[in-house]
Amino acid sequence: MTDSRYDALLVVSFGGPEHRDEVIPFLENVLRGTRVPRERLLEVAEHYYHFDGISPINAQVRELVTALAAELRRHQIELPIYWGNRNWHPLLDDTLRRMKADGRRRALAFVTSAYGSYAGCRLYLESIDSARAALGPDAPTVDKLRLFYNHPGFIEAAAARVREALASFPVERRDAVHILYTAHSIPTSMAENCDYERQLTETGALIAQMLAQPDAGSPTDCNADRGLRWQLAYQSRSGPPQQPWLGPDIGDAIRQLAGRADVGGVVIAPIGFLSDHCEVQYDLDVEARGLCDALGLPMVRAGTVGTHPRLVSMIRELIEERLDPSRPKSTCGRFGPAPDVCPPDCCLPLANRPPRHVE
Repeated sequence: MTDSRYDALLVVSFGGPEHRDEVIPFLENVLRGTRVPRERLLEVAEHYYHFDGISPINAQVRELVTALAAELRRHQIELPIYWGNRNWHPLLDDTLRRMKADGRRRALAFVTSAYGSYAGCRLYLESIDSARAALGPDAPTVDKLRLFYNHPGFIEAAAARVREALASFPVERRDAVHILYTAHSIPTSMAENCDYERQLTETGALIAQMLAQPDAGSPTDCNADRGLRWQLAYQSRSGPPQQPWLGPDIGDAIRQLAGRADVGGVVIAPIGFLSDHCEVQYDLDVEARGLCDALGLPMVRAGTVGTHPRLVSMIRELIEERLDPSRPKSTCGRFGPAPDVCPPDCCLPLANRPPRHVE
């Protein structure tokens, strides 16, 4: 399938360091123009040093690009794939420059963020616009693919990861397992300008519905957990204490569950993230696990969707939608598909410069 309007696919992600020497420059790049204290930057740097300064996000995006290239070839979609990050190499500016040198005129962009918020959507659009402006009037045009928080492919991939985690618990104990879905917290004043919280709640509900379906296709029949209980919690808060952010915090949610006699374990599923990067690893695999161990609450962390085949096919379906406008848009839940073009008043920033998510 070809479309004369588009001659490339651009994968846009957050980026992350791959060596200890890159950690500080990376964080300085993430936080440029903000008022985040140096002490906070150094504190976050220690999270990266815990993993020898390596964030797995770049490696996972490379895997995603490889899987997606194969998927496009299988479906005869002739779009070369480029990859650019907002915060670390390969940077968007460099990637757009290479696309221009290669003669690319108009690209579709897949951004590795499923939800709408300033940091998760509009800031990526601004970064793309900034990179294009630096190249001048002959810069490739870039059209972002729609948000996919309620796309069946994303829900199926996320549900599969949760089902794998539930399988770690003995069948007889699964009725007492509680699911905590997590996402990056944002200031409540920022949340008021977008549908981030509503979209996350919808995703959690759709995953729970899929897990409850007896024909969902699981070799270990985790769908026997007909009474699955779940809630949404937030991680990675980074603002000043006096600034309200979305909650409950993951730590508070764990403490509440540990005090309940009807809870025999917890699955923590980071549905707000596509990759198992440093933020997921440190906040959940180190801090949340340490808290669960201290409280005697059995915990299994579900994987992110990563390169799950259903996520890869979902990206191809999103591309096909744009290549063929007559193609029906896949969606589930109450709210229908997100628009192809974000409204000008959606996901607005705070009155002052918003905080940047630190991976």
